[in-house]
Amino acid sequence: MTTPVLDDPATSRPTSAIPRRQVPASVRVRRHLIHIPLIIMGLVTLFPFLAMVSISLRPGEAVSVPDIFINPNISLSAYVEALSYSRIPRWALNTAVYSVVSVVLVLLFASMAGYAFAKKKFLGREVIFWVFIAMLMIPYQLTIIPQYLIVGQLGGLNTMWGLIVPTVANAQAMFLMRQFIQDIPDELIDAARIDGAGEFRVYWSIILPQTKPILATLGTFVFLWHWNDFLWPLVAQQSPENYVLTVGLNSLQSEAVSLATLMATAVVTFIPALLVFIFLQRYFVRGVMMSGIK
Repeated sequence: MTTPVLDDPATSRPTSAIPRRQVPASVRVRRHLIHIPLIIMGLVTLFPFLAMVSISLRPGEAVSVPDIFINPNISLSAYVEALSYSRIPRWALNTAVYSVVSVVLVLLFASMAGYAFAKKKFLGREVIFWVFIAMLMIPYQLTIIPQYLIVGQLGGLNTMWGLIVPTVANAQAMFLMRQFIQDIPDELIDAARIDGAGEFRVYWSIILPQTKPILATLGTFVFLWHWNDFLWPLVAQQSPENYVLTVGLNSLQSEAVSLATLMATAVVTFIPALLVFIFLQRYFVRGVMMSGIK
């Protein structure tokens, strides 16, 4: 018969009572020193934006550093003048339509193409896919001239559809969707087909719900790309009524508009993009993390 061995109260101690290993002071100092260059780079990155905001809040004053950041005189007159400019609401509407419609179409077609390349088998699939990937190697500036000629022949110059349609075929978005959809288990698709689901039902009910993180990530990127797009809207839109905000801001430089008003307009232009990123940040970070894990 074995006698149970009881723990000696003198030798046994709770886990919480075990002293933690002290980190040497030199190690702690090195850890804090690592953050110094990061803080410096962050300040350098934020400097243009802080300068833009500061100039917009001090209309009619001389601009100098560091007084540009510490002067207490603040005025919102530049923002009032910027918002009262008659064409800015129209430019903002054009930019919103251009960005939102492009996001919806890019995500729709990229997810469809990604599903086809990832889960369907058809003749020439790999060749067509690598042709799309090769498009990423061509600088956009080289394709804008033939793109302009084609849209002009179709009568799309100075129209909203002519501005949107050439940007819908996004090879990078298709590539990311294809890589993400490849990791969706085939058993889910097979189970849906056994239950009688057609191809569109499989795509809509199985594929899209599984790709919400990457859709949010791509949606954020595509929205920011189109909201800040300048070159193609500058080429495709000749009428001031059809300008987007970036092109409109560029046109204001040739008019009698003060620097503070121009900076205030730039700040107002930046706010919608910032709000979109803030609201989608949770999905954006999740999509990036999941893509890295995969």
